[in-house]
Amino acid sequence: MIYKILVIDDDTAIQELLRRVLHKQGYQVTVASNGEEGFEQAKLLQPALIICDWIMPRLTGIEVCRRVKASSDLSTTFFILLTSLGTVQDRVKGLDAGADDFIAKPIEINEMKARVRAGLRLHQLSQDLQTQKQLLEAELAEAADYVSSLLPESLTEPIKVESQFIPSRKLGGDCFDYYWLDKNHLAVYLLDVAGHGLRAALPSVSVLNLLRSKAIPNLDYHKPSDVLRALNNTYQITYQNDKYFTIWYGVYNHSQSQLVYASAGHPPAILISGDGQLAQANKLKTSGMPIGMFPETTYIDGSCIVEKPSSLYIFSDGVYEISLSDGEIWGIDNFINLILEYHRYGYCELNKILDYVRELNYSDVLNDDFSLLKIVFS
Repeated sequence: MIYKILVIDDDTAIQELLRRVLHKQGYQVTVASNGEEGFEQAKLLQPALIICDWIMPRLTGIEVCRRVKASSDLSTTFFILLTSLGTVQDRVKGLDAGADDFIAKPIEINEMKARVRAGLRLHQLSQDLQTQKQLLEAELAEAADYVSSLLPESLTEPIKVESQFIPSRKLGGDCFDYYWLDKNHLAVYLLDVAGHGLRAALPSVSVLNLLRSKAIPNLDYHKPSDVLRALNNTYQITYQNDKYFTIWYGVYNHSQSQLVYASAGHPPAILISGDGQLAQANKLKTSGMPIGMFPETTYIDGSCIVEKPSSLYIFSDGVYEISLSDGEIWGIDNFINLILEYHRYGYCELNKILDYVRELNYSDVLNDDFSLLKIVFS
């Protein structure tokens, strides 16, 4: 591989010296006579290494360094400042600007060659790490697409069910499903595996496939607490598997308008009942440790009659654990107040909630999966 090196110096003698020496070493060398020209050449060439004079008219080496390090296209470029300034304060100033190394004037040729070789090794290592990061991010994106492909389509009759699932960049362990157990009973659940990455996503897919196929023998899937107990027996933490998960599982009896539910360490589902300003929010949650954490955990059922019109929201903590600009976390109470306010004014759509959370989030990307279900009883 022939590395590209850019030399930026307003002294033509230094330019020619460095060009000849580095060219003999087998590098492709480009020279620039000032900082502005040098930065434009850097953006065009994307060199592996830049040697830049510190003191130049119009644009100093320090400013060139700052601009190079601020450019995502030049993130792996190794930057060497060429300087006659030798105090500790000067070097600190250069390092703060992003400089990777220094070459003192007058130039000692053998030292310069060695520093260039070392810089190119670090550049190559940075590029290799960046390539591996891109491959990993691509694999995580593929995994997120796979999880999304397993999730159910929206329902419209006789009960409306819709969802929003936005996987985070890290890929979390969220998963959900809803389906008719028979003509009268609708099962719905949402789970969240602890941690991030493939090691969190794979168990969630495993649980989805297990419940969807009804592969657990001698289990009545109409009884939420029995389902959680069976899952806890199946997914106990071991030395090979340190993942536990939270889950909210409910079964709605359509003919009796009754909802039976159980939860295992999961955020409560929120049932919004009533229209307009009379809308009220109720938390639906039962006691129970997360699945897999302890054997012989007790799970219990809760139940309620669902008045019409009502809407049920089931979600993971990624919906409300949002980092604000002041460093605080938004929190579940604020999230509940948001959906309640939206209901009272008649415009509670899932995409509006997602837009609000994204605008609220201090970072450009969500730190965790955004998983939100809405079941409308009308």
